[in-house]
Amino acid sequence: MAKKDLSEDLQKLYFPSPKEPMLVDVPKMRFIVVDGRGNPNTSKAYQEAIGALYSVAYTAKFTLKKSAKGEDFLVMPLESLWWVEGQKDFPTESKDEWSWKAMIMVPNHVTENVVKDAIEQLKKKGKDKELPGLARLRLEEFEEGLSAQIMHIGPYSAERPTMERLHKFIADNGHRLRGRHHEIYLGDPRRSKPERLRTVVRQPCE
Repeated sequence: MAKKDLSEDLQKLYFPSPKEPMLVDVPKMRFIVVDGRGNPNTSKAYQEAIGALYSVAYTAKFTLKKSAKGEDFLVMPLESLWWVEGQKDFPTESKDEWSWKAMIMVPNHVTENVVKDAIEQLKKKGKDKELPGLARLRLEEFEEGLSAQIMHIGPYSAERPTMERLHKFIADNGHRLRGRHHEIYLGDPRRSKPERLRTVVRQPCE
């Protein structure tokens, strides 16, 4: 996804500076989501969720593009919310305890019916056997509101200093943490070197 492909408002949310954290107001947005739990590095369910999300997003995109209205849209990057049930602090050392919500943002004209139709198209092609995550996929809206974020450049395993810097920025500005740790993955770990991966790290605050 290129920065030039997004509106100015979305550019602020998906392309923050890597130099300094910044405060943003995240409006209500619509996502296709799959929930799960476990270590993202070893969890089969997390990989299944990613496969289902991209398959439904691209099926919906091409279906709408061919429709009478021709409502094409840009498939956005993978995002995930991370937390540990019953604990305020994240992350913990034990990744097996992590809960997650894998998701892809979609425009408002991607409705419940559009998502259901995309899932049915994939099932008719026999893709539900290859994509077990389809059974857990749904459409959801939520509003994060006031949040702090920064661009992390480098491997996912080296994010902790970036998170600590973000949390300090929140405290220094008179706010406190709330909600769930949020990451947006702009790089493809299959194609990019770990040191070149770009991840938006976001934390809602109040």
